[in-house]
Amino acid sequence: MFDAGISSVSYIWNISRIFAGRISDKAMHRQVVFFSFVLVNTVFGQISYSVPEEMAKRSLLGNIAEDLGLDIKRFISGKAKIYTRSSDEYVELNRERGVLLVKERIDREALCAETELCSLEFQIILENPMEFYPVAVQITDVNDHPPTFEKENIAFQISESAAAGAQFVLETAVDHDVGINGVQKYELKPSDHFALKLHNSADGNKNVEMVLQKPLDREKQEQINLVLTAVDGGEPQMSGTMQIVITVLDANDNAPVFTQKTYKATVTENSPKGTVVATVTASDADEGSNSKITYSITNTQEHVRKIFKVNSENGEVSLIGNIDFERNKHFQINIRANDNGGLTDSCKVVIDVVDMNDNKPEINIMSKSNVISEDSEIYTVVTMINIEDRDSGENGNVKCFLNENIPFILKSSTNNFYSLVTDSELDRERASEYNITVSCSDEGVPSLSSSVTLTLQISDVNDNAPVFERSSYEAYIVENNTPGLSIFTVKATDADWNQNARVSYILEDSSVNGVPVSSYVSVSADSGVIHAVRSFDYEQIKDFRFHVKAQDGGSPPLSSNV
Repeated sequence: MFDAGISSVSYIWNISRIFAGRISDKAMHRQVVFFSFVLVNTVFGQISYSVPEEMAKRSLLGNIAEDLGLDIKRFISGKAKIYTRSSDEYVELNRERGVLLVKERIDREALCAETELCSLEFQIILENPMEFYPVAVQITDVNDHPPTFEKENIAFQISESAAAGAQFVLETAVDHDVGINGVQKYELKPSDHFALKLHNSADGNKNVEMVLQKPLDREKQEQINLVLTAVDGGEPQMSGTMQIVITVLDANDNAPVFTQKTYKATVTENSPKGTVVATVTASDADEGSNSKITYSITNTQEHVRKIFKVNSENGEVSLIGNIDFERNKHFQINIRANDNGGLTDSCKVVIDVVDMNDNKPEINIMSKSNVISEDSEIYTVVTMINIEDRDSGENGNVKCFLNENIPFILKSSTNNFYSLVTDSELDRERASEYNITVSCSDEGVPSLSSSVTLTLQISDVNDNAPVFERSSYEAYIVENNTPGLSIFTVKATDADWNQNARVSYILEDSSVNGVPVSSYVSVSADSGVIHAVRSFDYEQIKDFRFHVKAQDGGSPPLSSNV
């Protein structure tokens, strides 16, 4: 189960469901825990599923819509999608059904290596309004790997003078499965002369030693052949073997002895290849060739052998690969000392990796709007952002900020998730576009930073009425004019944009001497030109007044008159 990490809020709902089903002839256990609360259009909590690895493509992982308590229509209208930091996509969302399906075969060992708790974490993103829901899919192990030894056979040269109780370090087997599916026991056959002794190390692995039970006699048997078998605890049970060939030699009665059983060292990540990390030392009380000691690494973990080597003659442990704190914070190297008589001793080197500030913050845009209306409410969510810095401690502490003098702020939610929201009223007539730069810096020395620029268009709302250039117009016309004569032009402008700024002119209803004004003059709807409808007679009418209305194309329309 995964903890949702819920902060203290006013309202908390807790829903727990357990499902069991059969998918692709493999038992699948699914467990759902959902904690939810709303804060600035963001939903916290986590849905958690547990499924076995190696499920067939298109297999059902869970009904995410039902488990979130959301309607399918909300999934469709909100354009529900999966957001993940990883480029590998193992899970897909069927928006129309509201379910999660297996997109690609999931190999737990390839995904999480030796880590026992293995999970895929991602978010379900919805728009209009923007929301996200964290989801975790725990991948359980299937016993699909047998134990294997790095070498098919190993040779020992053991003196016939070796006393009962002498110990010989053996290589351990590797099983890429974890838990009960990993190596559980070892068997050694035949067991006439030797028995097995197992030690549980701090890292959870088993160190294997072969212990002499009774003295050897070279004159009776010069060579002994044994089989070491490693057995896992899976169902069905799987095993692997290694041949042990022992050549019995004459007297070498002192085994090598390390000066320490545990050596401790530190190494800075990104140290160059060839850097000496530690030096181990063993001594042998014998003389001559029997006192010559050879050092070797006995770890079976592939990544240890690819990163470290030990000088077989002087015991210097040095780098042959790249050290990355974000991949491995600690190493344990098991080293064996052999003398020429076949006697051995073992020690371990525990190495702590020191973090360097070598990763700049990564800014991931989860969801964003390219256009927002100028009448949007304050605190409207424009963009959702996730920040990740793979370093640790102060090197991984990130602070983000925006460029100045813009009506937006960043609101932090949890786990380096941010919402970009409006914090004051917008006015397209003042600014029709904003270039918003989000900059993030870590607290390392020197500090590393990154930034991203978002372009946001402000869409128009019909909030400005047309305005005439003059408060009133006055014109003169000579009597006996030709009907249709252009008398003068009225002009109005609108600060809005596009359709909202298109101005039409309308002659308002009124009368002159009991006769509708429209029988005297007319106005062009597009240009505002005033025309005489009739020929005027000064002796009948010397002057008259009328009103023209300017109306924009908005909905609803705004107007003014003159």
